[in-house]
Amino acid sequence: MSELYGRISEVLISGNIEEIKKLTQQALDGGTQAGEILGKGLLPGMDIVGQQFKACEMFIPEVLRSAKTMHAAMDILRPLLSESEMAGSGTLIIGTVEGDLHDIGKNLVAMMLEGAGFKVVNLGTDVKPQAFVEAAKEHKPNILGMSALLTTTMPKMGETINALKEAGIRDQIRVMAGGAPVTQDFVDEIGADAYGSNAAAAVEKAKAFVGR
Repeated sequence: MSELYGRISEVLISGNIEEIKKLTQQALDGGTQAGEILGKGLLPGMDIVGQQFKACEMFIPEVLRSAKTMHAAMDILRPLLSESEMAGSGTLIIGTVEGDLHDIGKNLVAMMLEGAGFKVVNLGTDVKPQAFVEAAKEHKPNILGMSALLTTTMPKMGETINALKEAGIRDQIRVMAGGAPVTQDFVDEIGADAYGSNAAAAVEKAKAFVGR
């Protein structure tokens, strides 16, 4: 059986969508539990994708392909997974801050976090501070992620953290921030909990927050 899990990981890393569908269904037909396929085949594969991306052995188009392959397998497994298995690593809400319409980097982070087992609520772009707050109240995430590509929109990150404080929920959520102009110094200045210098780093920080 470990050979099958290894094959699932390999196919995921290579980004073969049709093959992952076949292997996932084959494993289910053979009596393997959905949670086992996720935990022993898919998640280890996405861990390797993250490691290779960080080491510049994989690049964004390949990572996106692997993430889409993960999604194809999850489409098959999702109806069979229990609530506890679906909870995975935790819940994260993510969005590009108000005034900023850039989303490629943010979407890459979201897809890699989903691949790492997180439930991700993607709020999209141009997200107002109060919209982050409302989403946090609704979904009760472990982590809130903010992205900005324009220096003019970076102050909205600090405004969002202040809005979380005013709502009385800042201490319940870990806040991560990233984007091309964002720096560790800026993240420290606005009082966020972590800086994601790139997608792979963001996933590592998120895992650390939930004890993985």
